[in-house]
Amino acid sequence: MDEAGIEIMVLSQTGPAVQAEPDATIAIKRARENNDFLAKQIQRRPTRYAGFATLAMHSPREAATELGRAILELGFKGALVHGHTNGRYYDDASYDVLWERLEALDVPLYLHPTDFPELPKTFQGHPELTAAAWGWGVETGTHALRLLFGGVFDRYPSVKIVLGHMGEGLPFLRWRFDSRFAVYSHGINLKRRPSEYIGSNILITTTGVCSPAALLGAIEEVGADSVMFSVDYPYESATVAADFIEHAPLNDEIREKICYRNADRLLKLKSA
Repeated sequence: MDEAGIEIMVLSQTGPAVQAEPDATIAIKRARENNDFLAKQIQRRPTRYAGFATLAMHSPREAATELGRAILELGFKGALVHGHTNGRYYDDASYDVLWERLEALDVPLYLHPTDFPELPKTFQGHPELTAAAWGWGVETGTHALRLLFGGVFDRYPSVKIVLGHMGEGLPFLRWRFDSRFAVYSHGINLKRRPSEYIGSNILITTTGVCSPAALLGAIEEVGADSVMFSVDYPYESATVAADFIEHAPLNDEIREKICYRNADRLLKLKSA
């Protein structure tokens, strides 16, 4: 952090975390233990660290309860979950109790990649495609679209989710989502065009994508207020990411938004 000039880093559990635990009782216990442990680590350097809660999404109600504890008692800034929970996706109506709690607490949910619940035949025989290089982005971007087209953001219009890796590709297909949904809606009704949720309810980080061209394209698509700098440490280099954002062809105002102000507003980091 010091070498890269990063003032504060939001810490979270790496994947697959409790999302892959088959036993709900164990998952709930482990999530709580994880959050207690992380809170202690943050207190070692409270001006440099903040935290995202781990949630056992096996029980939407338990997840909502633990979210409240993590935010109100432990001082976390939101939550991070690693995709589906044993093949269960969060557009299911049973998760409305969690979305309602997120909206009331005014904190985001970071949707981080994970493996497909079942590997599609398209990927079979090509392990180089199944995870970080391609498959995780496809799985996570699709999960976010399930939330969008499942009406989560219509029911809870203030809910914010965060996608890494420059939005898992979604910003670059906004026009096509509108175009094809207008023709093939399959009876789904939304209050807004699909593109309007990406950049308002779905925010993005640069994590793991240090491409100036991709950054400029994402800003053009979703707006400079909806993009946040992130590193993906320890899987990516903090110094490489910092060098990328410092030298990207941005004016000072936009660079400041992406490097700090947007995250400060979303996560209320000044109270960290």
